[in-house]
Amino acid sequence: MNRLGRFVMSVVVSLACALAAASHAAETKGKSASEAARLQVQQVDVRLSQMGPVVLLKIGNKAIPIFVDTIVAESIQAALTGQKLPRPLTHELMRSVLEGFDGRVSQVVVTLKDRTYYGALTVVVRGTTKVFDSRSSDAIALAIHFKAPMLVGQDLLDSAGIDLDAPEPKAKPRGSET
Repeated sequence: MNRLGRFVMSVVVSLACALAAASHAAETKGKSASEAARLQVQQVDVRLSQMGPVVLLKIGNKAIPIFVDTIVAESIQAALTGQKLPRPLTHELMRSVLEGFDGRVSQVVVTLKDRTYYGALTVVVRGTTKVFDSRSSDAIALAIHFKAPMLVGQDLLDSAGIDLDAPEPKAKPRGSET
């Protein structure tokens, strides 16, 4: 096996070990009460805000804002638009590795715990299904790459969702006391 072959094999083995460890962590977590009341995300948008890139998970007239780093935002935007980047980012690599083993992401569930978003990434490889704990942004990116459904609990939408139909607050004029 040449150097490139050994390198590729070591990457695949490393990914497999990381996935196995994440699978164990995800399987040992307790199930939440919101599992029965899950809603499917209808649209995903990437926007720039004053606080950095934000991914909006839209359901009806509400959106759940999830702030992400610039690289993840670029990967999600490229996946949404079908844009091919000059070099594959991590999510594209993971998609290629999974597809190389006849695998796919079948769904993602986004939750919120202690002000941190989590992603439960469900992967199916040759008939075997595993759920992996991941960053919500990575799970969202992979769901988009695989066109897999993204789910959130009704409780999350109610607590963290912003109303898209609400009028934007007007800026107060300078010097105004009220």
